[in-house]
Amino acid sequence: MTSAEAATPAAFQITVQPSGRAFSANAGEAILSAAIRSGVGLPYGCKDGACGSCKCKKISGAVHHGEHQSKALTADEEAAGLVLTCCAQPLTDVVLESRQVTDESAYPIKKMPVRVSTLEKKSHDVMQVRLQLPAADTFRYHAGQYIEFILRDGARRAYSMANAPHTQAEAPGVELHIRHMPGGKFTDHVFGAMKEKEILRVEGPFGSFFLREDSDKPIVLLASGTGFAPIKALIEHMQFKGITRPTALYWGGRRPGDLYLHDWVLARAAEMPHLTYVPVVSDAMPEDAWTGRTGFVHQAVMDDFADLSGHQVYACGAPIVVDSARDAYSAQRGLPAEEFYADAFTSEADKHGG
Repeated sequence: MTSAEAATPAAFQITVQPSGRAFSANAGEAILSAAIRSGVGLPYGCKDGACGSCKCKKISGAVHHGEHQSKALTADEEAAGLVLTCCAQPLTDVVLESRQVTDESAYPIKKMPVRVSTLEKKSHDVMQVRLQLPAADTFRYHAGQYIEFILRDGARRAYSMANAPHTQAEAPGVELHIRHMPGGKFTDHVFGAMKEKEILRVEGPFGSFFLREDSDKPIVLLASGTGFAPIKALIEHMQFKGITRPTALYWGGRRPGDLYLHDWVLARAAEMPHLTYVPVVSDAMPEDAWTGRTGFVHQAVMDDFADLSGHQVYACGAPIVVDSARDAYSAQRGLPAEEFYADAFTSEADKHGG
């Protein structure tokens, strides 16, 4: 063995069943990073061990689990052979089970400069930001995916694109819905100093949250707060493609004003006979004069559906909403685990346990 060979880190084969897709991962490399590099689309969300979207079953092999939040992967789940691919590093060849494998190669991940074209407040704490993409660049993505801002210090902030890809033909660029998190370095800037024409740097597309068009199952769309952003993109995409699968949208907020595009949804529901819309408010005040559904948005779905065994669910929003829905729909309404597609919005506090 030469010294160069000795210095080369070991590579392990990762095989994903039942698809049989295989790729190599280097020692010390997260399985998810290797999959993305190889064009194999495993499910994922935050990439930081906080949301649990990338959780899957390890059939064989050994991994180092890496740093992660215990709520994303519990000790009992580790003992049962579950792993978070965004954190797990292979120690041997590994066989995983994941039924949500897609081909990532059609939508290459790229870094690019973008220009802020418009800033429009949609509520007291939600800003609609439109970004102009480089004129000579083709940016392809699935409705529902997200981009990451690369900040000056190298930190990143992820936001889902709220417009479907086809809309770029009329208005080139991407639309984001950014909620103000007071004290947050990036959102304080968005709501304070950010101006139109500002240049930022982004990378994407990321994420496995997009419509599975090879199914004819009815759909439940579940959103809380600005988790509506990728759901909006899905609705636009379905309307554009003429997808008429029965679809029920449940959008939850604390106050009616948190449903910041309520009228937009009503207009789409009027145009799409297969789409029903159920807005849900958890903490309405008397002055809101709210006469609609109240309580937790994931519970509203439970109240309306006795059986979800034949459905697909697409959920996006706060981790507590997504996690509660995933657990309850599978355990109490018969939803197959592989038919729950989620994008949990994790804040920096979520990612670091604070």
